[in-house]
Amino acid sequence: MRVVVVAVPGAGKTTTLQLLKKIMPEVRVVNFGDFMFEKAKATYGIKDRDEMRKKLSLEEYRKLQEEAAKEISELPGDVVIDTHVAIKMATGYYPGLPSRVVKVLRPDVIVVMEFDPQLIVERRLKDVGLKKPVVTEVGTIRQPRSRRDIESPEEIELHQQMNRYFAVAAAHEVEACVKVLDFRKIPQTRPFEHAEIGAKMLADLIKAHRNSRGG
Repeated sequence: MRVVVVAVPGAGKTTTLQLLKKIMPEVRVVNFGDFMFEKAKATYGIKDRDEMRKKLSLEEYRKLQEEAAKEISELPGDVVIDTHVAIKMATGYYPGLPSRVVKVLRPDVIVVMEFDPQLIVERRLKDVGLKKPVVTEVGTIRQPRSRRDIESPEEIELHQQMNRYFAVAAAHEVEACVKVLDFRKIPQTRPFEHAEIGAKMLADLIKAHRNSRGG
């Protein structure tokens, strides 16, 4: 099974996938951007993610997308892909899973995670204060975040709406399902509870797919 998981930056997607890996160690969790970055380093001498955005031409960036998609598509077993479906740029929203990329990845499901925008603001602010990666009480890794990621709740909600639109467009290209995990009305009674709930939902999704195939 191939599952793409998307959310706005700072929502808790990567934490959720780290917890999924603890529940299902046999599932391969990969970050699409990491594959692109490794290829950018080898091909263009890029040193960090900022350089990848600033120094590469659009054509070079698109080529990296396609190469990363091809490499990921060849991975065996159940694969969960951590990526972005609507990328906010100065000129608007850019498709993270355009037709030429999603047709190579061929996911079975695109999962869209959504949260209360105010909660995302608070999560991003906590990450901005970090000087280096830290291990959380649930054993996941929190990464420092740039202040440029701080947006208003209204801007975040718009981005979440765009994620839905772009996810449906990508799914249509390959006849994949779209599953929305909406945490807006799920109260969080302790830190990382949403991530724990999300990880279990994803694990149940993968198990259901296995059962449907008699696996």
